[in-house]
Amino acid sequence: MKQAYLDDCPDYLSGFLLNLKIVRDRADRTEEAYYIDIRTFLRYLKIQHCNVPPDTDYHEIKIADVPVSYLAKFTLLDAYQYLRWLKDTRDNATATRARKASALKQFYHYLHKKAQLIEQNPLVDLELPRVKNKLPKHLSLEQSLELLRNVHSKYPERDYCILTLFLNCGMRLSELVGINLGDFSRENRTLRLFGKGSKERIVYVNDACIEAIDAYLKVRGELLSTTQESTNPVQEALFCSRNRKRISRRRVQEIVENSLSAAGLGNLGVTTHKLRHTAATLMYQHGGVDPLVLKEILGHKSIATTEIYTHLSDENLKKAADSSPLSHVKNMSNNSDSKPETPKK
Repeated sequence: MKQAYLDDCPDYLSGFLLNLKIVRDRADRTEEAYYIDIRTFLRYLKIQHCNVPPDTDYHEIKIADVPVSYLAKFTLLDAYQYLRWLKDTRDNATATRARKASALKQFYHYLHKKAQLIEQNPLVDLELPRVKNKLPKHLSLEQSLELLRNVHSKYPERDYCILTLFLNCGMRLSELVGINLGDFSRENRTLRLFGKGSKERIVYVNDACIEAIDAYLKVRGELLSTTQESTNPVQEALFCSRNRKRISRRRVQEIVENSLSAAGLGNLGVTTHKLRHTAATLMYQHGGVDPLVLKEILGHKSIATTEIYTHLSDENLKKAADSSPLSHVKNMSNNSDSKPETPKK
């Protein structure tokens, strides 16, 4: 099905997005994200070429008529000026500018190598803005328990199950929403998930998850109409909403937000994705899960992505400092009359 945003899209951009979708097997949301990033660039080109009236609202600038000649004349220096415009005029953060620069490099690679619409690729050597590594936000073990204790809603079994899966399996929001009844195997204690690019993976579920799923399935029928046929896609969804449809991403986000507020954790900036961070961090810090195993659980392509979750807590750092064999040695300077104590074993 054609996405509505493609109506305002030049042919070369449509080709790029189609390549992402069909050849590179990217998800619809990824395709839309690339469209938005390239749309920003094409709007910038129209502004730079004075191709829009000065009083035109930025969000009203159409891009379907941006000629390929604008792209062909673009240089590496122009690209850095564009990144500066993103920072100064659009007030984009470093991470956002890095993402848009990456999208632009891929776009130009397509124009040159795949579509052959430009004779050379001026952005081969474009350096992306360096993003500082930040420790991901997450809940502590105590906070996670408090969250699970504060599920107060009309459908507590469903909402508790959702939180339990987030905190124990580290799944993405889209993965949770997409779970079907047939994806859960109680016998094998597994869940089948479909991650980025529809990549399938199997995760094992623990007793807490199985108990939460079982409790929810006992009341799940209350959310569905008994007149619906079993072949209806909604009937296949594990998590449903009160309007008898597959639960939406936004509804799951509201469930998480409401539960966090009820637990007194609403001011921490925690989201559904931060619960994924929490699951990974707890598995690493308290469960001693190897990063390579964690990589498979989370569905990461690269171990480098997983390593951001394996940060050490302040308590671990303190224990490391105290574990030094010299941590109990007292003053050994010449001015001291006392002899140094032998380090404790």
